[in-house]
Amino acid sequence: MSESFDLIIQNMQKEKMILEIKSCNELTMKYGVSLSDNQIENLINKRFESLKNTGRVEFGDGILKNLIEAFCDSPYIMKDNYEEVLEELQEIFYFFKGEAMEQIADEELIEFMKNYFNGQCQGSIEYLSSTNLEELCRETRYGFNRRKDY
Repeated sequence: MSESFDLIIQNMQKEKMILEIKSCNELTMKYGVSLSDNQIENLINKRFESLKNTGRVEFGDGILKNLIEAFCDSPYIMKDNYEEVLEELQEIFYFFKGEAMEQIADEELIEFMKNYFNGQCQGSIEYLSSTNLEELCRETRYGFNRRKDY
């Protein structure tokens, strides 16, 4: 019974998220990118998968809307790679949020990711996650003053 209740809650959460992400298309279409219903559903499913893989629990609406709003104007995101980039950004967000031991606010982590993705990383998620985010999390874990040069 508990499992079916969890599924009901997850489905309700999914429906709410679908509507929220669909509404983001109004903003993103100005930048030449938007998500189809199928792409939205894929991204939401990936959210649940990423949370499970990173051992995280999230009570709110998730970070996807914030990522969409932050990255939709990136010069490195095109219609052809939009869904894939969002999927990867979402995945590394959850991973590095945990790696930083929850000591970085969501908005700060997204701002950091966006500024390096659009700047030094020139749209490379691999470069972003293997260098800049690793460094940020290491500095956070060991109590160093985090860089504000982003």
